[in-house]
Amino acid sequence: MTSAAPPGPPALPALALRPARPTDALAVAGLLIAVRRAFMPYAPMAHSDDDVQAWVRTRLLPAGGVSVLTGPAVLALVATSDDGHCRWIDQMAVAPDWVGRGLGSRLLAHALATLAPPVRLYTFQANTGARRFYERHGFAAMAFTDGQGNEEQCPDVLYER
Repeated sequence: MTSAAPPGPPALPALALRPARPTDALAVAGLLIAVRRAFMPYAPMAHSDDDVQAWVRTRLLPAGGVSVLTGPAVLALVATSDDGHCRWIDQMAVAPDWVGRGLGSRLLAHALATLAPPVRLYTFQANTGARRFYERHGFAAMAFTDGQGNEEQCPDVLYER
């Protein structure tokens, strides 16, 4: 008698990488909130869910630089900007159920292909998964802070590639 192998994760649906649209605002906000709750319980929410939704709708998406990976829904996003001195990855999020399936790598490759170096980003020191991900993709820590410069007051790391 043979036993069947346990089922693996469902196959990836066809994914589309595209600029975020105003109609994506609620899904983008929901993704940012879900990722924060799933992976960053140590960082207090600095804003209510309604405030996050309003910020995404009125500031993040209108600023441009937001790309989404969509399948059955918005599954991942990356938001980038340019301050005139360097380029930034301001937000990066992958739906918790989809982490570890290459979506973050795909988004990061897209961002790096469209941004001239140097590219910088911040992540919380306690976010070890994100830190491993960025270091695996060639980012190096430049500075460690005590968190006084961010809304959550959580120690963070400045990375550059």
